Amino acid sequence: MNTALLLATLLLLGSDVPDRQTVIAVVGAPGTDEYGSQFLEWSGRWQAAAKQADAEFVSIGTDEGGDVSDHERLQRQLEQAVSESTEPLWLVLIGHGTFDGKVAKFNLRGIDVTAAELSEWLKRMNRPVAVINCASSSGPFVNALAGDNRVVVTSTKSGFEQNFSRFGDFMSRAIADTAFDLDKDEQTSLLEAFIAASSRVEEFYKQEGRLATEHALLDDNGDGRGTPADWFRGVRATKAAKDGAVDGQLANRICLVRSEQESKLSAEHRAERDSLTVKIESLRLRKAAMPEDVYYSDLESLMVALARLYESAEAANAPADAAAP
Repeated sequence: MNTALLLATLLLLGSDVPDRQTVIAVVGAPGTDEYGSQFLEWSGRWQAAAKQADAEFVSIGTDEGGDVSDHERLQRQLEQAVSESTEPLWLVLIGHGTFDGKVAKFNLRGIDVTAAELSEWLKRMNRPVAVINCASSSGPFVNALAGDNRVVVTSTKSGFEQNFSRFGDFMSRAIADTAFDLDKDEQTSLLEAFIAASSRVEEFYKQEGRLATEHALLDDNGDGRGTPADWFRGVRATKAAKDGAVDGQLANRICLVRSEQESKLSAEHRAERDSLTVKIESLRLRKAAMPEDVYYSDLESLMVALARLYESAEAANAPADAAAP
C-alpha cells in the first residue's frame, strides 16, 4: 500500500484507529564505548517494555545517523506526536547532560537540545506527557518543563550534579517490573518506578562507600519544584511544599505496562476513575481539618462511586451472551 493510500485509509477509519501510548527513547552522545553500550542496553529495556504495553516505540540516536541530525529528528517526532490522544507520550532521555550555570542541555550527537527548546516543542501537546531525563545535570529540566497533565522526572536535583548518572539504569529496570508495585494494583506506575530507581541509586552509593552525586526529582503538579523519593511513604507524599502542594498523584496514575483490569477500562472509564481518585486524595489531604463524620461520609460516597464505575466497566466488557441462560 502506498503512502497516499495508507493515509486515506487511516482518515476513513477515523476513530477505529487504535489510540496507543507512544515511547520516544533518545540515546545521546555516549562519549565512550563503555557508556554507549550501557545506554543502548537501557534503551533496549524501554523498547521491550513498550512492546509489552503494545505502545508505539521510536528510537533516536541508535542508528548510524544520516543527513538529518538527532536534534531535528527529535523535534519532528514531537511534532508528529501532537494529537488529541488520551494516551501518554513518554519521552526518555538517556545519556549525558551539561549545565553552565544558566543553560541546561541534553547531549545529542551533533547539536545538543536545551531544556528551553524542549519546553517550546512540548507546548502544543494536549495528551498526557511523561519526560524522564536520565542524564547528569538534568535538574533544571524540572522547572523548564513542568506543566499541566505532565510528569517530569530528572536524575539530579540540580544542574551542578554533573557526574555520570546511574538513575537511568535502575529506571529502565523498574518501569515494567511488578516487583515494585507498592499499592498492589498489579502494575507498576511511573511513580513506583521512580521510587524504586531512586532507592537503588541510594543503595549503590552506600554499598560503594561513595558520596552520592545524584538525587532524582519528580514533578507532576506543575509547580516546577519537584519532590525527592524519600518524601513518599508508599505512593503517598508525607511532606508538602509550604503552600501544601504535593507531587505523585498523576505519576501514580500513569503506567506503561498496564494490568489486565486496567487494560479493560475504556478511555472514558479511565478518565472518570482518575477524576474520582484525585477527589479521594484531595479529601484525604483535608482530613485533619474536617469533622470525622463528614470526612467518612464524603469518603464513602466517593468509594461507592468508584466501585460502581468498575462494575460498569466490567459489564461493558462482558460477553454479549453472558446473561443468557
